[in-house]
Amino acid sequence: MNKVTISGVDTSSLEKLSHGESDRLLALIAEGDEAAKERFLRANMRLVLSVVGRFDGARESADDLFQVGMVGMMKALNNFDRSLGMRFSTYAVPMIIGEIKRFLRDRTGIKVPRSLRDTAYKALRAREAMTENGSREPELMEIADEIGVGERLVACALDAVSEPVSFFEPVFSDGEEGMQLIDKIADETEDAERWSERISLEEALSEVPERELSVLRLRYYEGKTQTEISRIVGVSQAQVSRLEKSAVERLRRALS
Repeated sequence: MNKVTISGVDTSSLEKLSHGESDRLLALIAEGDEAAKERFLRANMRLVLSVVGRFDGARESADDLFQVGMVGMMKALNNFDRSLGMRFSTYAVPMIIGEIKRFLRDRTGIKVPRSLRDTAYKALRAREAMTENGSREPELMEIADEIGVGERLVACALDAVSEPVSFFEPVFSDGEEGMQLIDKIADETEDAERWSERISLEEALSEVPERELSVLRLRYYEGKTQTEISRIVGVSQAQVSRLEKSAVERLRRALS
């Protein structure tokens, strides 16, 4: 994923909230505390930035997508129900993605030059007249000869005025009603559910102390044994075992 840079947002100054602090702010927000809401939204700007990075191929500017994503996050916050026991990020990410998709879908209009539209109009009129007078659909070359332009220009003109298929066009098939075309062709490893899981895991890892995190990294990312880790970090194998169990338990509580 590409790094997203937003005008006027200094990500280094954004507050990092612990799980407990997030819960406290969400409780205050539910009581109508606007200051808590403002603080919570600002602290979660990184969540919107991470989602915007998924749309790095879009023609719209990152600034515009960020603003739309913030609208999605505010909608998520207004509708979030703490009693469900769900992490806010897990609930918010699909809503942010949906808001950005709607924005892009509404901005997919294609502007066709006037001269090309005129050529397409003449070609369509000629095809209609030739079809009425004959027993078959005229070839592209015949239409081009009839209106006195090149065959390639006729092909381009007709393509330009044909109805485009949007990436956000609904796809209807057995068991998949409500899906959009972009969901069918997107990278399966980056669907909304896995995206939410990854965001949740990143948040959970941020709550693990650095010493325990280093043990997890060596154990599960580099495949080291507890004995090897004890030599690397300079503690006993028993201490490594305790650190690993503590880190895993922290992650389990955070992700539950």
